[in-house]
Amino acid sequence: MKNRHKLRKKEAKELRNQIKNILGCEIDNEIEIAEYENWKIFFINGKFLGLFIDDIPFLNVEGLKKYKATKRFVTVDDGAIKFILNGADVMAPGIISADENIRKGDIVWIRDERGLPLAIGKALMSGKEMVLSKKGKAVENLHHIGDKLWKLSV
Repeated sequence: MKNRHKLRKKEAKELRNQIKNILGCEIDNEIEIAEYENWKIFFINGKFLGLFIDDIPFLNVEGLKKYKATKRFVTVDDGAIKFILNGADVMAPGIISADENIRKGDIVWIRDERGLPLAIGKALMSGKEMVLSKKGKAVENLHHIGDKLWKLSV
């Protein structure tokens, strides 16, 4: 881990506002940023709970569990879980529901039918298309339970 440092109040406030706009949840005050391998990551109150994807802040799986995001979700059926946890992309046939406001290229989070976060990815189609489509990749898997980033956060 390199260059770990605390954000100034103004920068921390801006990051909190971005997270609220993107995910619909409030995060706590003290925020630190660091670099880990090819990732820019952030800590909330000393715990690794988020990362930057294409310079966009997003909570990691553990952060999503803690702060209960309400936007940009993709819900998958139980049959898709084992594939996603092995790093597979999310296929449209396994999707039960998705936030209708998701646009192609958005960073999204994948959850099971009980609402538990499983992974983070990049939308390859809109939220409406994900639900209606019967074939094809819907979300590129970027981070999931059990990967290197997840192990860093537990």
